[in-house]
Amino acid sequence: MSQTVFINANLFVGDQDNLQSDSYILINDETGKIEEVGTARPPKADKTIDLSNKYVMPGLINCHTHIINDPLTADGDSKAGAVVATVRAVDHLHDLLRSGVTYIRECGSTFEIDIELNELIKAGKLTRVPEILPSGHPFSMTGGHGDGPNFGILVDSPDEMRKAVRQEIKKGARAIKVMATGGVMTENDALDQPQLSEAEIRVAVEEAHHKGYVVAAHAEGNPGIMNAIKAGVDSIEHGFYVNDEEIDLMLEKGTYLTPTIVGAWAFMEYAPGKIPDWEMAKISAAWKDLRGNITKAKNAGVPITLGTDAGTPFNDFTMTPQELPLLVEQGFTNFEALQTSLNCAKLMKIDDEYGTLAAGKYADFLVLDENPLADIHAVVQVDKAVYKKGKRAY
Repeated sequence: MSQTVFINANLFVGDQDNLQSDSYILINDETGKIEEVGTARPPKADKTIDLSNKYVMPGLINCHTHIINDPLTADGDSKAGAVVATVRAVDHLHDLLRSGVTYIRECGSTFEIDIELNELIKAGKLTRVPEILPSGHPFSMTGGHGDGPNFGILVDSPDEMRKAVRQEIKKGARAIKVMATGGVMTENDALDQPQLSEAEIRVAVEEAHHKGYVVAAHAEGNPGIMNAIKAGVDSIEHGFYVNDEEIDLMLEKGTYLTPTIVGAWAFMEYAPGKIPDWEMAKISAAWKDLRGNITKAKNAGVPITLGTDAGTPFNDFTMTPQELPLLVEQGFTNFEALQTSLNCAKLMKIDDEYGTLAAGKYADFLVLDENPLADIHAVVQVDKAVYKKGKRAY
């Protein structure tokens, strides 16, 4: 058995609001898992890597991506064929890992590309990329958000939903995505228009939960957010107009909230004049409210996850770390912002092996020049070192 020990690290383990100075991490090179974390004198190992008192933290987990999308288009270019979308997705996976993202949940993919890429990753045939919790196609109503070329599976009754979810799970989906409201990128619906019904969503939840899988609901406005929470989804995605009644119910049910602030920020920063007026009007209106609503939910105790909606206009696959300073701007502490990644691990049910740096977990970690607990912008460092299962990837 070969071992590597990393020494002289200032260690943020992920679930404690402090640094462990003069730390070491002992890794099993065959499994890629951590065998021991400690301070002071490190154990002997086959290989020693001196981190020179730099700052080490867990790899980021992004629970809302669309790796098949082209962020330089107004609609994500879901009409692209399978070959183009696959090549694009692989490039985007490399960008994600290079930025510090070591695991993703894909929240809607054309041609079930995320499912096939996940199989290649597990087989060791696709490397230097994050691992994937795949969802396959999202589920939408006819004419709803997601009813686009190659993208959504259209269902218009609970029975249709039940069969469609079962089929997608059979193909390899390990998370389910449903569309509970209209969205920014579809012209003929509004954010406050409910789409899939509570009954339809409840069936998707029932089928996914039977298998131990999670359900994410695209839900931007009301009453669609409430419909999704009542139906029992595991996470509300976006949640721009989440209100006090919904926050109370999320606390009761343990529902997570993925605010995707950087996706909205990218619209505001880069999209004016480059996308249709109707699309810009939707996001501009939401931008006025979403930040305060998200902070209110956090302050009430709703668990907030790290998800960026990467692939939407001008929201590219290097921008996950940017979400954390944006959360801090809205009143999160640095530690609370960093906890959003750990919350992803809990939501995705992978926290027994990912999300913190502890014995028995995979050695997915970042090496930074500055302390992220003191300055959250440290995570945005472009040339950070990224380790996947103990091996340096970037």
